[in-house]
Amino acid sequence: MKPIAGHFLIRPEDLTWRLSNLMRIPNADFLERTGSENLSARLWRMPPKSANTLHKHIRQEEFYFVLVGTGRIRVGEQTLTVPKHGGLLVGPGELRQVFNDTDSEVLWLILGAPEETEFLPGATSKPDMSLIYPVDPKQLPKELAGAVWPPKS
Repeated sequence: MKPIAGHFLIRPEDLTWRLSNLMRIPNADFLERTGSENLSARLWRMPPKSANTLHKHIRQEEFYFVLVGTGRIRVGEQTLTVPKHGGLLVGPGELRQVFNDTDSEVLWLILGAPEETEFLPGATSKPDMSLIYPVDPKQLPKELAGAVWPPKS
């Protein structure tokens, strides 16, 4: 993986918000325009009573930081509460899922390194998705029992 040359300023108006493929969570990728192969950084806006995918990574460590609200995440069999301006580091191989069991939106900043190059545009090899999603990635945590997520398209 090559480091970037120089620096990149990313302003809020430069961000493009989109819905994630599986769980329809609004997110904005800070580094997609920079071409970084070493670091990923996204904002995730977790709507009330929602969950992101249940997944793990092959090589990437992820740092989860709550900007707004109170964050909830399951890591393995544990459910953790992350307060506003609190953070959590999760190693590769750990099954994890960010979710929101409150009635207010929660804003997360999620940083990961090293970038898993199989997911970058132009990658020559594709990842084995069974390593990322060893179980149903759309299953909801017990805290969202009775909730319906993702929304119907």
